[in-house]
Amino acid sequence: NFLEHILGHAYAPGTISNITDVVIEDIRAWQERPLQKRYAVLYLDGTYLKLRRDDVANEVVYVVIGVTEDGYREILGFYVGGQESSLGWEEVLSDIYRRGCEEVLLGIFDGLPGLEEAMKAIYPKADVQRCVVHKVRNTLNKVRKKDRSAISEDMKAIYRSNSKEEAEKQLDAFCDTWQKKYPKIAKSWREDFYVLTTFLNYPSSIRPMIYTTNIIERTMKEFKKRLKTMNSLPSEEAVEKVIYMISDECNTKWSTRRLRGFKEASPELHTMFEERYGSQTETEEKR
Repeated sequence: NFLEHILGHAYAPGTISNITDVVIEDIRAWQERPLQKRYAVLYLDGTYLKLRRDDVANEVVYVVIGVTEDGYREILGFYVGGQESSLGWEEVLSDIYRRGCEEVLLGIFDGLPGLEEAMKAIYPKADVQRCVVHKVRNTLNKVRKKDRSAISEDMKAIYRSNSKEEAEKQLDAFCDTWQKKYPKIAKSWREDFYVLTTFLNYPSSIRPMIYTTNIIERTMKEFKKRLKTMNSLPSEEAVEKVIYMISDECNTKWSTRRLRGFKEASPELHTMFEERYGSQTETEEKR
Protein backbone atom coordinates (compact mmCIF):
# COMPACT_ATOMS: atom_id res chain seq x y z
CA ASN A 1 0.00 0.00 0.00
CA PHE A 2 1.26 3.45 -0.97
CA LEU A 3 0.69 5.21 2.35
CA GLU A 4 2.07 2.29 4.33
CA HIS A 5 5.32 2.63 2.38
CA ILE A 6 5.54 6.32 3.25
CA LEU A 7 4.24 6.33 6.81
CA GLY A 8 5.97 3.13 7.82
CA HIS A 9 3.13 0.95 9.13
CA ALA A 10 -0.34 -0.32 8.32
CA TYR A 11 -3.56 1.68 8.69
CA ALA A 12 -7.20 0.66 8.48
CA PRO A 13 -8.89 1.69 5.19
CA GLY A 14 -11.03 4.34 6.90
CA THR A 15 -8.01 5.87 8.62
CA ILE A 16 -6.07 5.95 5.35
CA SER A 17 -8.96 7.76 3.69
CA ASN A 18 -8.97 10.39 6.44
CA ILE A 19 -5.19 10.84 6.22
CA THR A 20 -5.49 11.23 2.46
CA ASP A 21 -8.13 13.95 2.77
CA VAL A 22 -6.13 15.88 5.35
CA VAL A 23 -2.91 15.57 3.39
CA ILE A 24 -4.45 16.94 0.19
CA GLU A 25 -5.73 19.99 2.07
CA ASP A 26 -2.36 20.42 3.76
CA ILE A 27 -0.50 20.16 0.46
CA ARG A 28 -2.60 22.86 -1.18
CA ALA A 29 -2.13 25.19 1.79
CA TRP A 30 1.60 24.43 1.91
CA GLN A 31 2.03 25.11 -1.81
CA GLU A 32 0.35 28.49 -1.45
CA ARG A 33 1.92 29.57 1.84
CA PRO A 34 3.51 33.04 1.80
CA LEU A 35 7.30 33.12 1.71
CA GLN A 36 9.76 35.54 3.25
CA LYS A 37 10.68 38.52 1.12
CA ARG A 38 14.43 37.86 1.30
CA TYR A 39 16.42 34.68 0.80
CA ALA A 40 20.18 34.97 0.57
CA VAL A 41 20.41 31.76 -1.44
CA LEU A 42 18.11 29.66 -3.62
CA TYR A 43 19.25 26.12 -4.42
CA LEU A 44 17.56 24.63 -7.48
CA ASP A 45 17.52 20.98 -8.50
CA GLY A 46 15.33 18.45 -10.24
CA THR A 47 15.02 14.70 -9.86
CA TYR A 48 13.12 12.11 -11.86
CA LEU A 49 10.51 9.71 -10.52
CA LYS A 50 8.53 6.99 -12.26
CA LEU A 51 4.97 8.25 -12.52
CA ARG A 52 1.94 6.44 -13.89
CA ARG A 53 -0.52 8.32 -16.05
CA ASP A 54 -1.78 6.18 -18.96
CA ASP A 55 1.53 4.38 -18.73
CA VAL A 56 4.67 4.69 -16.60
CA ALA A 57 7.33 7.26 -17.49
CA ASN A 58 10.01 9.30 -15.76
CA GLU A 59 8.84 12.79 -14.85
CA VAL A 60 10.70 15.55 -13.07
CA VAL A 61 10.13 16.98 -9.62
CA TYR A 62 11.50 20.52 -9.41
CA VAL A 63 12.63 21.50 -5.90
CA VAL A 64 13.67 24.89 -4.51
CA ILE A 65 15.42 25.32 -1.16
CA GLY A 66 15.79 28.84 0.23
CA VAL A 67 18.30 29.97 2.85
CA THR A 68 17.67 33.15 4.83
CA GLU A 69 20.43 35.67 5.43
CA ASP A 70 20.80 34.32 8.97
CA GLY A 71 21.27 30.78 7.67
CA TYR A 72 17.98 28.93 8.11
CA ARG A 73 16.88 26.80 5.18
CA GLU A 74 13.52 25.51 4.04
CA ILE A 75 12.05 23.78 1.04
CA LEU A 76 10.09 26.62 -0.55
CA GLY A 77 8.28 24.51 -3.10
CA PHE A 78 8.19 21.43 -5.28
CA TYR A 79 6.61 21.09 -8.70
CA VAL A 80 5.77 17.80 -10.40
CA GLY A 81 5.58 16.92 -14.06
CA GLY A 82 7.12 16.82 -17.51
CA GLN A 83 10.80 16.94 -18.40
CA GLU A 84 13.25 19.35 -16.79
CA SER A 85 13.70 22.50 -18.87
CA SER A 86 14.68 26.14 -18.51
CA LEU A 87 11.09 27.14 -19.28
CA GLY A 88 9.88 24.84 -16.50
CA TRP A 89 12.34 26.47 -14.11
CA GLU A 90 11.19 29.94 -15.11
CA GLU A 91 7.62 28.96 -14.23
CA VAL A 92 8.80 27.53 -10.90
CA LEU A 93 10.71 30.69 -10.03
CA SER A 94 7.75 32.84 -11.08
CA ASP A 95 5.64 31.01 -8.54
CA ILE A 96 8.28 31.43 -5.82
CA TYR A 97 8.34 35.17 -6.59
CA ARG A 98 4.52 35.38 -6.63
CA ARG A 99 4.38 33.89 -3.14
CA GLY A 100 6.53 36.67 -1.73
CA CYS A 101 10.20 35.80 -2.32
CA GLU A 102 11.13 39.01 -4.12
CA GLU A 103 14.78 39.50 -3.19
CA VAL A 104 17.52 36.92 -3.74
CA LEU A 105 21.28 37.31 -3.65
CA LEU A 106 22.43 34.03 -5.19
CA GLY A 107 20.97 31.15 -7.18
CA ILE A 108 22.92 27.87 -7.12
CA PHE A 109 22.36 25.02 -9.57
CA ASP A 110 24.00 22.60 -11.97
CA GLY A 111 24.70 23.28 -15.63
CA LEU A 112 21.27 22.81 -17.22
CA PRO A 113 21.27 24.97 -20.39
CA GLY A 114 19.12 28.07 -20.01
CA LEU A 115 18.79 27.89 -16.24
CA GLU A 116 20.92 30.98 -15.66
CA GLU A 117 18.71 32.94 -18.05
CA ALA A 118 15.58 31.64 -16.29
CA MET A 119 16.98 32.80 -12.94
CA LYS A 120 17.86 36.22 -14.33
CA ALA A 121 14.43 36.59 -15.94
CA ILE A 122 12.75 36.44 -12.53
CA TYR A 123 15.58 37.73 -10.33
CA PRO A 124 17.64 40.10 -12.51
CA LYS A 125 19.64 41.39 -9.52
CA ALA A 126 20.61 37.93 -8.29
CA ASP A 127 24.01 36.37 -8.90
CA VAL A 128 24.28 32.83 -10.25
CA GLN A 129 26.66 30.09 -9.16
CA ARG A 130 27.19 26.96 -11.22
CA CYS A 131 27.92 23.88 -9.10
CA VAL A 132 31.70 23.41 -9.01
CA VAL A 133 31.41 19.75 -7.99
CA HIS A 134 29.37 18.97 -11.11
CA LYS A 135 31.93 20.77 -13.27
CA VAL A 136 34.84 18.90 -11.71
CA ARG A 137 33.06 15.57 -12.08
CA ASN A 138 32.23 16.23 -15.73
CA THR A 139 35.80 17.29 -16.42
CA LEU A 140 37.30 14.16 -14.85
CA ASN A 141 35.00 12.00 -16.96
CA LYS A 142 36.59 13.49 -20.08
CA VAL A 143 40.26 12.97 -19.26
CA ARG A 144 42.49 9.92 -19.31
CA LYS A 145 42.75 8.00 -16.08
CA LYS A 146 46.46 8.71 -15.64
CA ASP A 147 45.80 12.48 -15.79
CA ARG A 148 42.92 12.59 -13.33
CA SER A 149 44.92 13.14 -10.17
CA ALA A 150 46.99 15.99 -11.60
CA ILE A 151 44.08 17.74 -13.30
CA SER A 152 42.00 17.36 -10.14
CA GLU A 153 44.66 19.17 -8.10
CA ASP A 154 44.88 21.94 -10.69
CA MET A 155 41.10 22.43 -10.66
CA LYS A 156 41.17 22.48 -6.87
CA ALA A 157 43.72 25.30 -6.99
CA ILE A 158 41.16 27.39 -8.91
CA TYR A 159 38.11 26.91 -6.70
CA ARG A 160 40.01 26.90 -3.41
CA SER A 161 41.48 30.32 -4.12
CA ASN A 162 40.85 33.08 -1.60
CA SER A 163 39.85 35.66 -4.19
CA LYS A 164 38.66 36.01 -7.75
CA GLU A 165 42.04 37.45 -8.73
CA GLU A 166 43.92 34.48 -7.31
CA ALA A 167 41.46 32.10 -8.97
CA GLU A 168 42.04 33.80 -12.31
CA LYS A 169 45.80 33.27 -11.98
CA GLN A 170 45.19 29.62 -11.17
CA LEU A 171 42.90 29.36 -14.20
CA ASP A 172 45.68 30.73 -16.41
CA ALA A 173 48.07 28.15 -14.97
CA PHE A 174 45.48 25.39 -15.51
CA CYS A 175 45.00 26.38 -19.14
CA ASP A 176 48.75 26.67 -19.74
CA THR A 177 49.22 23.15 -18.41
CA TRP A 178 46.31 21.41 -20.15
CA GLN A 179 45.51 23.50 -23.24
CA LYS A 180 47.55 21.39 -25.63
CA LYS A 181 46.37 18.00 -24.37
CA TYR A 182 42.73 18.89 -23.60
CA PRO A 183 41.87 22.07 -25.53
CA LYS A 184 38.09 21.67 -25.10
CA ILE A 185 38.43 21.33 -21.33
CA ALA A 186 40.65 24.40 -21.06
CA LYS A 187 38.19 26.38 -23.23
CA SER A 188 35.23 25.20 -21.15
CA TRP A 189 36.82 26.24 -17.85
CA ARG A 190 37.71 29.63 -19.26
CA GLU A 191 34.19 30.17 -20.60
CA ASP A 192 32.53 29.08 -17.35
CA PHE A 193 35.04 30.70 -15.00
CA TYR A 194 32.90 33.60 -13.78
CA VAL A 195 29.78 31.55 -13.13
CA LEU A 196 31.90 28.93 -11.34
CA THR A 197 33.59 31.46 -9.05
CA THR A 198 30.71 33.77 -8.10
CA PHE A 199 30.92 32.33 -4.58
CA LEU A 200 34.28 34.08 -4.10
CA ASN A 201 32.38 37.40 -4.00
CA TYR A 202 30.61 36.21 -0.84
CA PRO A 203 31.76 35.96 2.80
CA SER A 204 34.45 33.32 3.26
CA SER A 205 32.56 31.65 6.13
CA ILE A 206 29.75 30.48 3.82
CA ARG A 207 31.77 29.63 0.72
CA PRO A 208 31.85 25.89 1.54
CA MET A 209 28.02 26.01 1.53
CA ILE A 210 27.58 27.91 -1.74
CA TYR A 211 30.11 26.64 -4.26
CA THR A 212 28.13 23.44 -4.79
CA THR A 213 24.56 22.12 -4.86
CA ASN A 214 25.38 19.51 -2.18
CA ILE A 215 22.82 21.02 0.23
CA ILE A 216 19.91 20.28 -2.10
CA GLU A 217 21.38 17.07 -3.51
CA ARG A 218 21.35 15.52 -0.05
CA THR A 219 17.64 16.32 0.15
CA MET A 220 17.02 14.79 -3.27
CA LYS A 221 18.80 11.62 -2.15
CA GLU A 222 16.44 11.46 0.82
CA PHE A 223 13.46 11.66 -1.55
CA LYS A 224 14.92 8.84 -3.64
CA LYS A 225 15.72 6.73 -0.58
CA ARG A 226 12.18 6.99 0.74
CA LEU A 227 10.72 6.15 -2.66
CA LYS A 228 13.04 3.34 -3.75
CA THR A 229 10.68 0.59 -2.56
CA MET A 230 8.08 1.69 -5.13
CA ASN A 231 8.32 0.71 -8.77
CA SER A 232 6.15 3.64 -9.82
CA LEU A 233 3.80 6.13 -8.22
CA PRO A 234 0.13 5.73 -9.11
CA SER A 235 -0.63 9.41 -9.81
CA GLU A 236 0.67 12.97 -9.68
CA GLU A 237 -1.29 13.39 -6.46
CA ALA A 238 0.56 10.42 -4.97
CA VAL A 239 3.92 12.01 -5.83
CA GLU A 240 2.80 15.25 -4.18
CA LYS A 241 1.84 13.41 -0.99
CA VAL A 242 5.23 11.75 -0.72
CA ILE A 243 7.26 14.88 -1.44
CA TYR A 244 5.06 17.02 0.79
CA MET A 245 5.42 14.73 3.79
CA ILE A 246 9.20 14.56 3.42
CA SER A 247 9.43 18.33 2.79
CA ASP A 248 7.36 19.17 5.85
CA GLU A 249 9.51 16.85 7.94
CA CYS A 250 12.71 18.47 6.61
CA ASN A 251 11.46 22.00 7.23
CA THR A 252 10.49 21.17 10.81
CA LYS A 253 13.92 19.66 11.44
CA TRP A 254 15.78 22.56 9.79
CA SER A 255 13.84 25.34 11.52
CA THR A 256 16.18 25.24 14.52
CA ARG A 257 19.41 24.37 12.67
CA ARG A 258 21.42 27.23 11.26
CA LEU A 259 23.76 26.39 8.39
CA ARG A 260 27.43 26.64 9.24
CA GLY A 261 29.06 30.01 8.58
CA PHE A 262 25.90 32.08 8.18
CA LYS A 263 25.95 33.53 11.69
CA GLU A 264 29.30 35.17 10.93
CA ALA A 265 28.23 36.16 7.41
CA SER A 266 24.80 37.55 8.30
CA PRO A 267 25.83 41.24 8.73
CA GLU A 268 27.67 41.23 5.40
CA LEU A 269 24.79 39.50 3.64
CA HIS A 270 22.41 42.08 5.10
CA THR A 271 24.60 44.84 3.68
CA MET A 272 24.61 43.11 0.28
CA PHE A 273 20.81 43.05 0.33
CA GLU A 274 20.65 46.74 1.24
CA GLU A 275 23.10 47.68 -1.52
CA ARG A 276 21.33 45.60 -4.13
CA TYR A 277 17.67 46.03 -3.22
CA GLY A 278 17.53 49.02 -0.87
CA SER A 279 16.39 49.12 2.74
CA GLN A 280 13.78 46.63 3.85
CA THR A 281 11.03 48.51 5.64
CA GLU A 282 9.47 45.55 7.35
CA THR A 283 11.06 42.27 8.34
CA GLU A 284 8.95 39.15 8.51
CA GLU A 285 9.99 36.38 10.84
CA LYS A 286 8.50 33.16 9.48
CA ARG A 287 10.92 30.55 10.64
